[in-house]
Amino acid sequence: MLPARVYNLQDHPDRGEVLKFRGQRPMDKGVDNWPEQLRNLWSGEIEWNSPMARWCTLQVGGPAKAIATPASRAELQSLVAVLAKLGVCWRVIGRGSNLLVSDTGYDGVIVMLGRKFAAIEQLAGKEAEKTLVQVEAGCSLMKLVNWCVAQGLQGLEFAAGIPGSVGGAVVMNAGAWGKEMSESLASVTFLSGAGEFVERKKGDLAFSYRHLETESMIVVVAEFLLQAGDRQAIERKGAQLMRDRKKKQPQGQGNAGSFFKNPAGLPAAGKLIQDAGLKGIRVGGAEVSEVHANFLVNIGSATAQDFLDLMRLVQEKVFERFGVRLEPEVHIL
Repeated sequence: MLPARVYNLQDHPDRGEVLKFRGQRPMDKGVDNWPEQLRNLWSGEIEWNSPMARWCTLQVGGPAKAIATPASRAELQSLVAVLAKLGVCWRVIGRGSNLLVSDTGYDGVIVMLGRKFAAIEQLAGKEAEKTLVQVEAGCSLMKLVNWCVAQGLQGLEFAAGIPGSVGGAVVMNAGAWGKEMSESLASVTFLSGAGEFVERKKGDLAFSYRHLETESMIVVVAEFLLQAGDRQAIERKGAQLMRDRKKKQPQGQGNAGSFFKNPAGLPAAGKLIQDAGLKGIRVGGAEVSEVHANFLVNIGSATAQDFLDLMRLVQEKVFERFGVRLEPEVHIL
């Protein structure tokens, strides 16, 4: 392994730039004592002033003012109504696997769809050897893959080892090995800004590379149409993909998966970064992985600013070398 190269932050021209996640709900004219009001108006689970480094796979990020964890669709619906009434900014997350939160944290409410929002149900009726499976957004992808293996259902093996929740994977149209979430989806149920549940069939959903157009609605439930198959064969395929993933991706270091989107019609982002000679380069505690150049990893002491500066450095060097501006796949909050 080559020795790490450390980048001098003082030489970076854009360190003060502020990045904003495009889906963030803005703070309107909210009430000054909204934390007290939230506690009085919503009875669900809330954790106050919790460091986002605990909840994100990059292991960085300052405290969120509040983390609310609804345990049902009704609790989510009532929470969103209360937040709208109070004029509080909020953001929905799942497992925090594709998220970079600033060191200053988030002065609003993180709505976390997690293990209490993770039911899997096989729906009645089959269509030509296919089975409809309904999954709540907080379910982890790995839990869903393992459940499908146990039921002898194929179509989601490619997701084995992808970190994160079903809801996040649907919003990102996550993929691997040439497959994407959209291929097996039958429908998605959203919670709209008006507080109504809206179901959209696959034909009415607008998917693109690493993106689903949600119209600012929350993904609540996804339904997948899966093919019945041989359980042992499905299990072997998933296990092989897991082994291949571990060989090609860094292990034991905080990361967010692929950091940059692959540019259309060009070599993959990882190859562009590698060919620009950036493997192993560091900014503070953030490093371009020696294993896979499209992974930015936390070597143990990184800050969110380190990742932001390293991201910009990679973008600049790749642009200088190839004339390509890499777009982050990771959402920045």
